[in-house]
Amino acid sequence: MAKALFVVVFLLVFGNVAVVTHTAFPPSLIVDMVNIVLDNYCSPEKLAGLKEAIAAASSNTEILNIPDGESLSRVLSAGLQTTISDPRLQVSFEPDFVPVVAPQMPAPEQLVAMLQHAIKLDVLEGNIGYMRIDHILGEAAADKIGQMLVDLVWNKVLPTSALIFDLRHTISGDITGLSYIVSYFTSAESAIHIDSVYDRPSNTTTKLMSMATLLGERYGTTKPLIILTSKNTKGIAEDVAYCLQNLKRATVVGAQTAGGSVKVGQFKVGDTDFYVTLPTAKSINPITGSTWEQTGVTPDVNVNAEDALAAAVKIVQLRLQVPAIIEGSAALIADNYAFGETGADVASKLKGLLERGDYSMVVSKSGLEEKLSADLKSLSGDKNLKTTSKTPVLPPINYTPEMYIDLIKVSFHTDNFENNIGYLRFDMFGEFEEVKAIAQIIVEHVWSKVVNTDAMIIDLRNNLGGPTTAIAGFCSYFFDADQQIVLDKLTDRQSGTSTELQTLTELTGPRYGSKKPLIILTSGATAGAAEEFVFIMKRLGRAMIVGETTSGGSHPPKTFQVGDSDVFLSIPTVHSDSTLLPAWERSGIAPHIPVSAAAALETAKGILNKHLAGQN
Repeated sequence: MAKALFVVVFLLVFGNVAVVTHTAFPPSLIVDMVNIVLDNYCSPEKLAGLKEAIAAASSNTEILNIPDGESLSRVLSAGLQTTISDPRLQVSFEPDFVPVVAPQMPAPEQLVAMLQHAIKLDVLEGNIGYMRIDHILGEAAADKIGQMLVDLVWNKVLPTSALIFDLRHTISGDITGLSYIVSYFTSAESAIHIDSVYDRPSNTTTKLMSMATLLGERYGTTKPLIILTSKNTKGIAEDVAYCLQNLKRATVVGAQTAGGSVKVGQFKVGDTDFYVTLPTAKSINPITGSTWEQTGVTPDVNVNAEDALAAAVKIVQLRLQVPAIIEGSAALIADNYAFGETGADVASKLKGLLERGDYSMVVSKSGLEEKLSADLKSLSGDKNLKTTSKTPVLPPINYTPEMYIDLIKVSFHTDNFENNIGYLRFDMFGEFEEVKAIAQIIVEHVWSKVVNTDAMIIDLRNNLGGPTTAIAGFCSYFFDADQQIVLDKLTDRQSGTSTELQTLTELTGPRYGSKKPLIILTSGATAGAAEEFVFIMKRLGRAMIVGETTSGGSHPPKTFQVGDSDVFLSIPTVHSDSTLLPAWERSGIAPHIPVSAAAALETAKGILNKHLAGQN
């Protein structure tokens, strides 16, 4: 690694600077510099091999021919940064260096004046608190003016419904202030391991814990907390953001932070005017096992820093609506979901997720809807119980007879296979009144082509469902007219009514009857109304089902608005009679002959050909 350092340095130097015959700086410069790094750099694991190369470095005098200190310091900085892959290491040339004297703690009155200047407070519309802090106080300062800080600052934001914590301009702070800040947003019941800080010079690791006792009240664990960041957010401010982000207590909104350090030291290189500045400590988060240093804190919502406040306000406004949306969703499901017992269970568990804080970190309406849909599916086992959009009602289309004929030709596919086996495929069910109006056209252009066959294959492998109002009529073609048959019993949870679905006594065109063989093809895509048809025909023993287990959909769900929000739920409200067969809703219908959807047609043809050959 050290060799890499000197190769980089060599190329940088001799690509741009002429070589002279004497060295301008002492040969020990590089050795002393490397020793400082070895003894103080926060990540010693990245320095493997550096120590062994010090001897070689002492003889590498070419670099010392650079005639001025500032040029040499830039080359040395570049070499260190490239070798260790850390841009925080800096070498400077400071002949007029003045040691930094730690300032004395100001008097309380001066501290308060400084705080009032450095902290900006506001209460935005909707009782949203806003607090900007440009310097994070340490333990000593907090102890000295803690009560005044509570009275002048904290108590003004404590009553707000949500808080936006602006760290976009925070470039300084004291690591001992981390526990204070984090503790105000966590619970007092148990200590939380917030951070671990490894200090290289002392070779010690300090565990930072949340505090059991604080001045003033805590903000709590449930009210929304947003932290704003920018590329200027640095050091302890990054640690605050990273800790609260990984505790799932705050959402970070803004730009990637600077990637600074919890502690930086500056060291004089021997008796020269060169100084090495480097991170001497590092933060290791107990949750991620990683750090924000060098890479910075990645925001949960990445926007330009100047747009972060507006984005945060939108997030808070959404989160303040979330409890009402979740509770309203639970009530709608409990009152309307087709299976009452399941609906009550889903509603209870959904409110439990809300109380547990599962919805506390949503950042957008789409994210809320996506999570709510996923939770409803998980809790109910029903993919049709979900959020949906409010679909506008489209005006009816006035079709001409010619347009209907063209539409029917596209929507239905017929064929006649060997041994007079009819084939009928359609991929969606229509509304009864619409179908009734064009029944004669369907009979002439579709049904007449298959009704006189000796057996029939109905292909529903691509049928996605549709209204179930035409199911009774379609089923009726496959039963005789001399008796009326109860096809299914439908229970409507919303209205609290039950309806018997029966065969129709009058039909347009001839019936296929109850005697001729009938096979229905299914796939995992067969859904909704198509499943209701398959369910009835299997239940009454009228058809053989060949293919795959169906989708496990539902009767057409209804759309419900959740309270006054713009969130809508799709809720199945009707279920079929499952006293003779298991309910097809949620689980689908198993075929008599399970084969892949691709093989279903050939399998059905083989079965019917064999059957018809046996009859002959």
